[in-house]
Formats: sequence, structure tokens, C-alpha cells
Amino acid sequence: MAAVQDSLGPVDPPLDCPACPRLVALRDELKTAHPDWHNAPVPSFGAPAPRLLVIGLAPGMKGANCTGRPFTGDYAGDLLYKTMIDFGFARGTYLARPDDGLQLVDAMITNAVRCLPPQNKPTGAEIKTCRPYLLSTLSANPSIKAVLALGRIAHETFLTALGQRRAAFPFAHCAEHALPGTGLTLFDSYHCSRYNTNTGRLTEEMFRDVFEKIRAHIP
Repeated sequence: MAAVQDSLGPVDPPLDCPACPRLVALRDELKTAHPDWHNAPVPSFGAPAPRLLVIGLAPGMKGANCTGRPFTGDYAGDLLYKTMIDFGFARGTYLARPDDGLQLVDAMITNAVRCLPPQNKPTGAEIKTCRPYLLSTLSANPSIKAVLALGRIAHETFLTALGQRRAAFPFAHCAEHALPGTGLTLFDSYHCSRYNTNTGRLTEEMFRDVFEKIRAHIP
């Protein structure tokens, strides 16, 4: 993964990261309303020497922004962690809280933007500001061989971070892209949000199809 080896820096923002004023303002507002929540940038969660990196968009308000662990506390985590357990990328019981003892196996989960954005919609500038942490996460984990992008924004952010042409690797559910010069293969899925599952855009079977391909790539 030589293409990102020179990008090593902090893998997670400081808990009081001041970089994005709009996100800081929302954090401060929620600290007043919910002082027992995490209300800070959410660090990555993973096993040592992961071979799979799962990238979401950003923390959910009552999910990771509340609990401090990616995809923990909201519906997206219910589906993600159940599927990862079924395919051997996690072990234990997911109880939607960070002290449930769940462990990832050969995998790591992170977000393109580490702070909760208003209406779950980060701006382009906020995505760009957080991109160095994604690169540093890759650099610090050279064992990563496969990346799962949950949704188009995560897909495009990852390609941009690696300097790949987005037009050469169009987003599509269950797509698989070998990225030249990186040693990485990018897999795509619609985001496992409640909205996508409730509307039928993503079914549990469709999500499992993606993990079938990933498991075949990572024996």
C-alpha cells in the first residue's frame, strides 16, 4: 500500500477538534442538551492488523455521537454488526453499547467524517478537512487489503483520498474495484441505514451478497 505510506499522521482527531465550525457548534449544542453523550469526534474501532476497513459517512446523532463507537446505538449498527458476526469479521454479542464486549476480527470501522453533521449531511469542505485522518488510518494499518464503502459519499471520498479517478470506478451496490498501485480492492454497498432498508433499496440479502464477495477476497 505504498501509495499512502507517506500520509502517516494522527489517526483520529482530538476530542476537542476545532477544525469545522459548523460541526463544533452542533457538538456544543448537544453537550448542553445531552451532557452524558460522547459529543466529540468518534475514533475508529477495530482489531490489530485488520485486513478489512469499513468506511461509513459520519456518526449518527443517537448512534456513534452518543456512544462513542462507530455504528453503535442505531439501526445501521444492528445490521452491520450482525452481518460482520455472521461472516467472521466480529465476535461476541452486539448490544448497541460500547461496553458490550463485541470484538472485531481482522476488521476496522471508521467514518469519512468523524463528527456528527447537521441532518447527517457533511459539506464538501468538512469531508476534505477530515480526509487526512482516513489516510493516516490506512497508513497506520498496512495490513488492510479490502475496503467496504457504505454509500456513494464514502466511496468517492476514499477514491479522492487515494488520488484515484472517481469516473474510473463508478459507485454501484455490490461493485468490486481493484485500485491500481495501492494493493487495495474497494467494495461498494448502499448504506445500511434504516431509511434504505425500510424503502427496500437495501435488503439484508443484498448486504450479505457484498460480504460474500469480501469474504471470498479475504479467506
